Amino acid sequence: MDKLLTFPDTSGMALSIRAKALMFHDPRSAELLEQVERIAPTEATTLIIGETGTGKELIARHIHNVSGRRGPFVAVNCGAFSETLIDAELFGHEAGAFTGATHARSGWFEAANGGTLFLDEIGDLSMALQVKLLRVLQERQVVRLGARTPIPLNVRLVAATNVDLHKAVAADRFRSDLYYRLSVATVHLAPLCQRPGDIIPLARHFIGVYSEKMKAPEASLSPAARLALLEYDWPGNIRELENVIHFSLIVCRDGVIQPDDLKLSGVSRRRPREEPVAVPVPVAGARAQEGAAHDGFRQRLAALVNGMIEADQPDLFDTVEEIIVRTAFESCHRNQVQTARVLGISRNILRTHLKRFGLIGYEPAGQGLPVEAQAAARGAELLQ
Repeated sequence: MDKLLTFPDTSGMALSIRAKALMFHDPRSAELLEQVERIAPTEATTLIIGETGTGKELIARHIHNVSGRRGPFVAVNCGAFSETLIDAELFGHEAGAFTGATHARSGWFEAANGGTLFLDEIGDLSMALQVKLLRVLQERQVVRLGARTPIPLNVRLVAATNVDLHKAVAADRFRSDLYYRLSVATVHLAPLCQRPGDIIPLARHFIGVYSEKMKAPEASLSPAARLALLEYDWPGNIRELENVIHFSLIVCRDGVIQPDDLKLSGVSRRRPREEPVAVPVPVAGARAQEGAAHDGFRQRLAALVNGMIEADQPDLFDTVEEIIVRTAFESCHRNQVQTARVLGISRNILRTHLKRFGLIGYEPAGQGLPVEAQAAARGAELLQ
């Protein structure tokens, strides 16, 4: 039987964009599982790289479960907190360390002592926090805000990102020394469309989950529906597959899911198999063509920017930035995950730009978090 990874409790995750299940039926996934289970018993800091909704937290939990560590598994989304708040959340604080700190509080590192700390969206950390995190990894101790006494740690760190950290390092948005500290062991989690052998087993799993929740007999997938699932690109990965299956169970008839029951966006379908395959270009020639095209794009872009400078374009930087974000967002049919991937930034950074340019509505700080965390996030927002 295929190995299945799920969260211990999904009742509070109805609005989560995380993948709630991982299957290892596809050969690529089976190879990944073998690699993860070799890494897990070691103490190596691990970096998981993958798109949103591919199951990075499930991999991190499996690493913890197989590692033999007796302490807790603590998951923190670095993109869910403001810079002011996440400093205190990660490292803790003493009473009076900042306005509103009426009593001392331990941070997530201390909470995970003896266990594993999972830092998701690590690429969203500010440079100042990256320096602090690097010091914690080097010295294996943490100093609370407002304190001077270090607290020793025994924590296995697993980090995850959907951002290309190589590009972030090159753009001076991420410290190279921290990157090398985090990536002692690196796990590349492929998008769902590159693991086609997992699609149907995962679909059947979600059919079972939602049939039970709906107190209805389990439906089956028609051959045409299975083909439609396999030919779709799944830009939202496993989370999108879960939503598609849930909706199909609501609308299908006679207990059989047909292609028309699958709410596929139609934006990102794979090339039909009957299309002729392009004649491959020799590697050296392909690289030369890519390099020439890249240089051509840069020259045309530079000419446009020079024209804007000569025309004394007001707010030049903001204008260019808005054009890039707006064009990419519309080109990706307003899909935030795809837009972030195209631009090479995290989804949270993208959302900041989308709100700034009025492309999506403003959401209060901490929305989607527990009530206590929302209050803390909004308090921190007022202090900024």
